[in-house]
Amino acid sequence: MSHKSKPPTTGQLAIPIELIERRIYLIRGHKVMLDADLAELYQVTTGNLNKAVNRNRDRFPEDFMFRLTAGETENLRFQFGSSRWGGRRYLPYAFTEHGVAMLSSVLNSPRAVQMNILIIRAFVKLREMLATHKDLARKITDLERQQKEHGHQLAAVYSIIKRMIEVPTKPKNPIGFKTNQQ
Repeated sequence: MSHKSKPPTTGQLAIPIELIERRIYLIRGHKVMLDADLAELYQVTTGNLNKAVNRNRDRFPEDFMFRLTAGETENLRFQFGSSRWGGRRYLPYAFTEHGVAMLSSVLNSPRAVQMNILIIRAFVKLREMLATHKDLARKITDLERQQKEHGHQLAAVYSIIKRMIEVPTKPKNPIGFKTNQQ
C-alpha cells in the first residue's frame, strides 16, 4: 500500500486565503501586513501582539518589521476611506513575510502557528501571481516589438507594390518622330 503525502493541514481554521491576501499591502517596496490585521487574525489585541514583539525585538530586524511613518499611515487611511486604525497611540508596525514567520515563535499558541501557515501560503500565492504577471508583461512587450518590426516590413512591401502597380500618367519615351505639328 502506497502512502501519498498529504498537504499540511491547518487544524480548525477555515479562513479563506483571499481574506488574508487583501490584508497584504505594498509599502516601501515590500509586501507587508500591519500589526492590527495580524492581531485580528491571531485573535489577540494589537497591544499584546506589539508587547510580545517588543520583548523579542532582536528577532525582528528592519527587513522583518518596521514602523510606518505618519504619512504612510495617513495614506493607508485615505486609501481605505476609514479610520480603521484610529485611536492608536503609536504608529503601526508593518511585518514582512519573514517577520510574520517570526511571529509564530513569539506568539507561542496553536492558533498563531496555524494562522502563520495560512499567511505564509498567501504570501507565496501572491509571489507566484506576481511572477506570472511579470512573465506576461515580458511576453506582451516581445509581441509589441515583433508587431512593430512586422509593421515596418509590411509598410516597405506595400510601398514597393504600390510603385509597381501605378500607371504612369504620360509615357516616358514616346514612340516615333516628333514633328512641329504634334
